[in-house]
Amino acid sequence: MSDITLIRPRWIIPVEPAGTVLRAHAVALCDGRIEALLPAIEAERRFPAALRVDLAEHVLIPGLINTHTHAATTLMRGLADDLPLMRWLQDYIWPTEARHLCYEFVRDGTLLACAEMLRGGITCFNDMYFFPEAALEAASTAGMRASLGILVADYPSAYAADPDDYLAKGLELRDWHKENALLSFCLAPHARFTVSDAAFRKVAIIAGELDVPVHVHLHETTGELERSVAEHGVRPLERLRALGLLGPNLIAVHCVHLTREEIGLLAKHGASVAHCPSSNLKLASGFAPIAALVKAGVNISIGTDGAASNNRLDMFQEMRQAALLAKAVARNAGAMPAHAALRAATLGGAQALGLSDRIGSIEAGKRADLAAVRIAGAELLPCYDPASQLVYCAGREHVSHVWVDGICRIVDGVMQNTALAALDTRAELWQNRLNTGAAC
Repeated sequence: MSDITLIRPRWIIPVEPAGTVLRAHAVALCDGRIEALLPAIEAERRFPAALRVDLAEHVLIPGLINTHTHAATTLMRGLADDLPLMRWLQDYIWPTEARHLCYEFVRDGTLLACAEMLRGGITCFNDMYFFPEAALEAASTAGMRASLGILVADYPSAYAADPDDYLAKGLELRDWHKENALLSFCLAPHARFTVSDAAFRKVAIIAGELDVPVHVHLHETTGELERSVAEHGVRPLERLRALGLLGPNLIAVHCVHLTREEIGLLAKHGASVAHCPSSNLKLASGFAPIAALVKAGVNISIGTDGAASNNRLDMFQEMRQAALLAKAVARNAGAMPAHAALRAATLGGAQALGLSDRIGSIEAGKRADLAAVRIAGAELLPCYDPASQLVYCAGREHVSHVWVDGICRIVDGVMQNTALAALDTRAELWQNRLNTGAAC
């Protein structure tokens, strides 16, 4: 057997079985996978020569999974704040992309995002943006796991001319890299208002042939619903159902405005929701009915959205926000308890991405994507329940160690990858370009 690393934290929250908190246990890693989860005493006997990582004040959790982001938009963080969605897009984001979008923009913005996410315990992200090959380069450089969106839109960009061009380029990228263990792919038709029926039908056919997730913005604002009824005679979810896209591979992003019948449809067809609470709040989109979705049996995952609309790629903030908003909307303090919020940020995301057999929980045989959070200091003590402490009290600044596929990327809060060392300079260069209007 190859070399074993034995992680011995104070607590382990494996996520599966649900609600479990283990004490005096250890996790053994070997060749990038979880070899065993077992009592610490037994681990000492079984792996006497293991490299030990003792984390006496820490809780060990699965790596967090960000199921919806536009990673490269870190370069537009704070560029246009305090605006409603369509004005934000039409007057600021889309014009900025028209001037500056290029391979280097996406690569550098995604590298910046990867550094931020890794520091916050995020080991996998699901991206939707232009030039996915540049995002691939960035994720590979950072050593992160990524699900890359094969973007589809009806409008031309610096990346592609039309829906067929978007699909051809994205599918070619998938063909070249589908054996990469740290990469997976989604089809990513952007939204109701940027994708035609014909393009949606092509996406449905390809998704069925390849058995890949379909990642799409859905029911985000009341304006979106009104325009859909005016233009298509039905609300967006019904339109997708009629076009063959409603099924277990669907990742419906936002889902803020849903009727009881629509919640039932999502549940009946086994779809997942990517809940982005901070973005929904900041853009004044509304409050997603998470408790009702959970009660119906819909799989809930959590996303940060892009840094242009959040402005943090911070899954600790999103877990807390998700749990608190679920309670307020349902008027039920028991809605989305701490363990459920953590599940949504880990195994719920893995399920949405079709990766639940590989990541999302701490189980023997799964890949070793893990994060350790130090529960110490005046702001985190006393600790009666580590799950509650994680969701309601801890922040990304308390993440001390992060492993991706068994490789420790963060040690005692310090990034181990020197390729991410000069990002401040790159960010400043892009800020100067965007400020002066200089093209890519």
